[in-house]
Amino acid sequence: MAVRNQLIHRSPQAVWAVLADPTLYGEWVVGPSESTPLDQLWPEVGSRLRYTVRLGPWSTDGVTTVRHREPGKELELEASFKSLGTARIFLQLRPWGEETLVVCDEHPLRGIGATLHNSASEALLQLRHRGMLTRLARIVEEEHQVTRRA
Repeated sequence: MAVRNQLIHRSPQAVWAVLADPTLYGEWVVGPSESTPLDQLWPEVGSRLRYTVRLGPWSTDGVTTVRHREPGKELELEASFKSLGTARIFLQLRPWGEETLVVCDEHPLRGIGATLHNSASEALLQLRHRGMLTRLARIVEEEHQVTRRA
């Protein structure tokens, strides 16, 4: 299982505000270049986002569905790519003093990604998580700075 932690220098509520904004998904998740909510209720259980992943001239669309949530504490998603299958992404927000420890746990569930899952794919997920959690921290911390100045 690819599990990674990131300390974000803001409260769990500030982190949750970014996770709950479907228009920011493509900014903090590594891979998607665009995201569009398919439902107005994001991040309610069952709500979905459509996103596009581009790699050079190749692109594909995927859909992410909220499977579980506890506002300010947990968000569990299922990301689906037609040809690759699905993956579970679980984000847990733990208060850490005045800050937030974000724990990200991701693994493939179905399809070719699950069939071919091995230590090499785990290493790639770790690299993806490093970038993803760094982006999330930057967005949350910058948003907090803008809010404080206003």
